[in-house]
Amino acid sequence: MTKRETELAEALRERLKIISDEESRRDPEQHVKRLREISKRIETLADALPQPIPPRLAHFLDRRSYDKALEFLEDRRH
Repeated sequence: MTKRETELAEALRERLKIISDEESRRDPEQHVKRLREISKRIETLADALPQPIPPRLAHFLDRRSYDKALEFLEDRRH
């Protein structure tokens, strides 16, 4: 994985942590704010990937299938 792909994978993992954070969900307004912030970071990192990016990854990111995008990136590590 490139440095940019690693950063993107980290942001995608952070998104999963936020989603599953029970404590965060007790304050819906703050929870949604955190999700918006990480989503913006993911979009920024995705836009900064060296072009062309693999078509499957592009598809997952365009569709916001972030779990599948993370899986794709992690599979590339091996």
